[in-house]
Parts: sequence; C-alpha cells; structure tokens
Amino acid sequence: MTPAPAGAVDPDAAAPHEIYRDPVYDGATDPTVVRTPDGWSMFYTQRRATHPDPGPGVAWVHGSRIGVARSDDGIRWSYIGTLEPDAGGLALRGGAPPAIVGETHWAPEVIHDGVRWRMYLTEIDGVPTQWPGHARRIVEYISDDLHTWTRRGPLALASDRVIDAAVARCPDGRWRLWYKDEAADSTTAVAVSDDLDAWHPDGTAVAGRPHEGPFAFALGGHWWLLTDEWRGMAVHRSVDAVAWQRQGGTDAVILGESGSPADGIQIGRHGSVVVTGDEALLYFFTHPWWDGSELADADERTHRRSAVHVARLRVVDGVLTARR
Repeated sequence: MTPAPAGAVDPDAAAPHEIYRDPVYDGATDPTVVRTPDGWSMFYTQRRATHPDPGPGVAWVHGSRIGVARSDDGIRWSYIGTLEPDAGGLALRGGAPPAIVGETHWAPEVIHDGVRWRMYLTEIDGVPTQWPGHARRIVEYISDDLHTWTRRGPLALASDRVIDAAVARCPDGRWRLWYKDEAADSTTAVAVSDDLDAWHPDGTAVAGRPHEGPFAFALGGHWWLLTDEWRGMAVHRSVDAVAWQRQGGTDAVILGESGSPADGIQIGRHGSVVVTGDEALLYFFTHPWWDGSELADADERTHRRSAVHVARLRVVDGVLTARR
C-alpha cells in the first residue's frame, strides 16, 4: 500500500473529539438522544457516505435508514442496528441494512409523553438523486420499548415539503412541533396540539435566513430554539416557547468554528439537546474532513463521512454558551 502524502487527511482516523461514527456507511447525521433508566439511546440518519454504489447526485443522502446506538454514559457509544420496515411500522434489527431500499428515512425526533415513546420521522418516497421535486412528510410512530414502533401516519402540516421535527410540551401546557418548511423559504414553522393526536399548523416560529434542524428545550430559566444555518447554529430565546428573539443578532451562531481538513474540526450541524440539571449536552454532527466544496460532488471517503460530536451548553447572564 502506498503511504499517504505528508499532511494528507486520513478519512479512517478519528476526528478530534468525535464520540460516534456509524460503522456501516460512516454517515451518522441528525442525532437525537434520549435517556432511560437503563442507559442512553441515540437515533440518527444513517447516510450512505461510503456505500460502494450509492447512485448519482445526492442519492447517497437518500435511501437511508435510522441507525440506533446505545451508551451507558452518553459519551461512549455502541452501534446496535437500524429501524427496518416491519408489519405496521418499524423494528430494530442488528447488522447491516438491506443493500437496496425503496424509501428514505431522515431526522428522527424521539420524545416520551409520560406514557409511551413517540417518534416523528421524516419520510420520502424512493431514493431521489436531486434535492428538489419530491414530497417530504413527517410521520408519527409510537413505541413502548424503543425497539418496535407502530406507525400512526403522517401529520397534516403547512405543506408537503416538511422535514426535521422537534416536539416539546410548552409552558402553556400545549405541545408544539417545530419543523423546516421548505415551501416557505426553508424557515421554521410550528404546529400545536393539546393531546398529541390532533395537530394544527400555527404559522412561522423563526423566519429570516434559510435554515433547518430546529430543536427546542428549556434551560436556565428560558426556552431556547436552535436552528442549523449550515455555518453553525443560530440561537433563539423565549419566555413562553412561542415568541422567539435571536441571540446576538442576525449573524451570530454557536459552533461556527472551522479549520483546514487536516484539523478535523468543522461547523456544528443539526443536533438535539439533553438537559442535565443546570447545564445540557448538545449532540450534533459535522463533516470533519470537509473542505467546503459541494458535498454532492465530493469524494465520499474524505468529505461525505460524518461524525457525532457533543458540546456542553450553559446559560451565563441570560446567554446560551457552547463548549465543544
């Protein structure tokens, strides 16, 4: 084997501070993490970054399953399988996913409603080779054990171009679902529900610069909504989880640091938050060896691969801070 040139990026090497990589296709993205009495569970989009024949264009981002990993401490993770279509829903299966898939699963959101688990999953028919031109929907599933999921069906939201659900119960007692509406200039829309059964679109939560991957949580006496602007994450603050004000102005972001591919540190993307007392853990993904080129055309081993990282969030004098 010819040795790599001095200073070259080794795509198989661990990036600084990464805590998890998908062992099947090296494309772990959009992580959501939940805690249970017996440990931590991570659900994520299993992009096909290193698939030997993913198809043309952006097919490698589609045709994805939901990967599942487990941890005892929230830092050291082990892959346990994927959620595969089963009679009436999805079921956890170990090993590699099927070589050929007929649909796309993205960006799971998993919550516990006090009785059972609920997952809000982005579904796309087929394996598109380009971004525009096909419908996207958010579908609800329920589970008692995080392994077997019963499909309840798609939600009636603002358009048929919706992805990236985030769900939380708000101070007024109502449930809210924030999501990216690509038909509204890729901004964050919101729907409300009193019972998690009937949802009603309720306008725009965050407008302005296009973004995706909203996530809402309470910490330090305020509500916070993170959005992924593909250059770091914008932070929005609220007292009621209804009206939001951006932290630091229109250009301010957290996790916006990036460097050369050899440094393995790039901007933080689409993640989820687990609150632990007076601080929180933000699980996010990044492309450690990316150089800023168009990912659809990038070399799959160096630029497309992704990894999950974690940052510690604290509120200091009313400002949300993040430390990788």
